[in-house]
Amino acid sequence: MPTESNIKKHSLLSPFSFLYGIGVRFRNQLFDWGVLPTESYPIPIICIGNLAVGGTGKTPHTEYIIRLLKDSHRIAVLSRGYKRKTSGFILANNQNTSIEIGDEPYQMKHKFPDILVAVDANRRRGISNLLALPNDQRPEIILLDDAYQHRYVTPSLSIVLTDYHRLFYIDKLLPAGLLREPVNGIRRADIVIVTKCEKDMKPIEYRIIEENMKLLAHQSIHFTHITYGEIEPVFASQAKPLTRKAIRQGEELLVLSGIASPGSFIKEARKLSEKVTPLIFPDHHDFGKSDIRRIKSAFESMSSSKKYILTTEKDAARLSDNPYIPEEWKAYMYYLPITIEFCLEKRFDDEIRKHITTFQRDHILR
Repeated sequence: MPTESNIKKHSLLSPFSFLYGIGVRFRNQLFDWGVLPTESYPIPIICIGNLAVGGTGKTPHTEYIIRLLKDSHRIAVLSRGYKRKTSGFILANNQNTSIEIGDEPYQMKHKFPDILVAVDANRRRGISNLLALPNDQRPEIILLDDAYQHRYVTPSLSIVLTDYHRLFYIDKLLPAGLLREPVNGIRRADIVIVTKCEKDMKPIEYRIIEENMKLLAHQSIHFTHITYGEIEPVFASQAKPLTRKAIRQGEELLVLSGIASPGSFIKEARKLSEKVTPLIFPDHHDFGKSDIRRIKSAFESMSSSKKYILTTEKDAARLSDNPYIPEEWKAYMYYLPITIEFCLEKRFDDEIRKHITTFQRDHILR
């Protein structure tokens, strides 16, 4: 089990973390006192966020909720659209690129074309624009992606994710650690999910983590792990289907990753082939000409006659419309889609459904 002693921190930066913490605590206090305004809405607003920067698995968990609700409700996902080259409010369509709306919204829109996906750094403006849509298009539920610190909106339900390998209560504030706000920020959450758990966790580990979190009586905790699906082509019209069984141990994989925590992805790739060459880039990396040259050099240096480029689902969203990708690469570029599964009994589904039913009933009675 991860402990405070085995996660990377920058102790020399602790004085800056102290100053940063003063600023964040003061800002939160202004919201608590009502000095800074916050707004509630007449439909369920479910926020999926975290206390730390970096990858805790927000996108696959958001997609899980989409699958849970999309057949019974009109769903909208509202994201900031991190690293997009546009600004303001955009209601995504199937022609938008990842450059226009960001890689994660692009991924969700293409996986779930029938739901609304919008981007706007100003979440209040984004919600107002979604609620201004015609009655037959207006969402009944909005999922706020990565908006836990965006306190100008009061969500009806807040879900906080924390990575099993770097649990929030053993982390430090930026820049010494990765926390965006102090540990007591977890008290605003309704549901806490420990993500990226090991599949063979023992019951005592679940209990220790829950005890260390010191959650309030109304807060629930869940545990999930990542499941990788079958291999998919980045360019479906130009690549042949490729299954796990089809990759023999003698074939080589150039494993491309531009996500915050690539460890589990590389580990999964090593299950496919004994010959894996990882190329690691920063999270949400925008692949430029020099990156393509670096990838080309690594790929050409691989000696096997059969070799593939394997990337993450999020990176595939950016690479699929990257103008620098050579045409000849498109026949052998693939990605591994991911989903999440709950480790214990699936109470989470019932909690989400109950929240929506209760919110809608209470709103009618007002």
